[in-house]
Amino acid sequence: MAHSDDRRTIPRRTLLRASLAGGLIIPTSAALQACGTPASGNSPTTTGLISNRPRLTHGVASGDPRADGALVWARADSPARMIVETSATESFSNPLRIEGPQLTPASDGTGRVRVTGLESGQTVHYRVTLEGPDGAKSEPVAGVFNTVSTQPKDIRFVWSGDVVGQGWGINRQGGMAIFGAMADRRPDFFVHSGDAIYADGPVPETQKQNDGNLYASITAPAKDHVAQTLDDFRGNYAYNLIDEHYRRFNATVPQVVQWDDHEVVNNWFPGESLAGQNRKGYGEIDVDKLAAYGYQAWREWQPVEPSEAADGRLHRKIPYGPLLDVFVLDMRSYKNPNPQAWAQSDDGGVLGREQTQWLIDGLKQSTAVWKVVANDLPISIVVPDASTSPVDGPKSMEAVAQGESGRPLGREIAFSRILSETKEVPNVVYITADVHYTAAIYYHPEQAGFTDFTPFWEFVSGPLNASAGPEGPLDGTFGARYEFVHAPKDGGTSPAQGFQHFGEITIAKDSRTLTVNLCESSGKSLYAKELLPA
Repeated sequence: MAHSDDRRTIPRRTLLRASLAGGLIIPTSAALQACGTPASGNSPTTTGLISNRPRLTHGVASGDPRADGALVWARADSPARMIVETSATESFSNPLRIEGPQLTPASDGTGRVRVTGLESGQTVHYRVTLEGPDGAKSEPVAGVFNTVSTQPKDIRFVWSGDVVGQGWGINRQGGMAIFGAMADRRPDFFVHSGDAIYADGPVPETQKQNDGNLYASITAPAKDHVAQTLDDFRGNYAYNLIDEHYRRFNATVPQVVQWDDHEVVNNWFPGESLAGQNRKGYGEIDVDKLAAYGYQAWREWQPVEPSEAADGRLHRKIPYGPLLDVFVLDMRSYKNPNPQAWAQSDDGGVLGREQTQWLIDGLKQSTAVWKVVANDLPISIVVPDASTSPVDGPKSMEAVAQGESGRPLGREIAFSRILSETKEVPNVVYITADVHYTAAIYYHPEQAGFTDFTPFWEFVSGPLNASAGPEGPLDGTFGARYEFVHAPKDGGTSPAQGFQHFGEITIAKDSRTLTVNLCESSGKSLYAKELLPA
């Protein structure tokens, strides 16, 4: 259904300026150098007539917006103070100045500032400048975000996941253009459903596609091996931001970021050992050690503030005015072992006991018209884990479902609690990525093994720049049924062959109708579903 959009839109020239600003400061050869440590063979950079002027190396980004502001992220190439200025106009007349943290090698030169005190429901222009110890200042880099409106207002946001996966790097002939397509939709924010990097996926210069053609990638030292050190993980995030489309997107769209498995290693869970798994390239087999590095790099390189999460780590609620609450889940930090996916326990499985109760309470207490749950693993798509499957016995499982369409088993027990105890809560929608295709899944108790819940929808989207693969089977415990799927017939389909996706959700302020569009990489909608509020 068409509806009016009275949001203050972001001028196209602002998008272009942000893109150019990011593009001018990131030469590929120096993109992965650490704060204060020039890349091999490079001398300190000079800007204009001032030598040793600090530089912003990877653009700017914003995240977790609020009614009075948002987080602003940046990275320096040498120790410097982060300064953020905000304005109602891109001319920056009478800007508000916020002195941020000192950016040092301890955080790989990254830092963030929580901007507060702004007017709700407004377009905010911001720029970041670095100030070195000797007073020398960097060239500013600009961005833009919308503060959350406290009054009913049209909302548009996008979601997806899976970036630079399975060896498909930044394409030499066009980069990761899907980020530009998302930016062009001018969404209020983006839910990154996880796999922001593939720390376990080296990127070769060329790789043969399943149609016989060659895919050519931009390469970098951090992507010629699997990540096993803190600097390796940091380098994976830096690599992705070589892409001009990604930097433009970061500068113009606030992000709500999750993490999944590839931020560490494929299908990982706490306490796991890689011993005996034949993981190519790994000398370090302690997954907890890899996860600690991976989590540190994630929180350094993303516009997130862990202290604002419910557990001081990741899962959190993003209130987006009277029409929307977004519940951001962490289905990795508290996950039980994949070979124990059938275990009959009430510990929450992929969520943990406390996060499970947090979600139940949060949904029941929410006064927003729509409640969107961002679950980085799908509820009913069966995702086996071949790497840890026992020789004898049932397959090891990576996600929630096991493929047995009867009573809830293992991790499904926590979701049966969530669905049952929130069945009186209206207008709950689930969004996810992970499986590398896009789909609309309808859940109904009349076709389920477990019936104590209200019908709901789960929408799947992705990948952003990774292999696409065929649709997976559905577990019928909660009555899941595909209403739409767009997926290739063959696995290993490269980004250049299509089947890259993002999802878009709009909520109309007057009718309060929620509309989902599942889009291909150009932005074309493949499927639309309109949901009326209860």
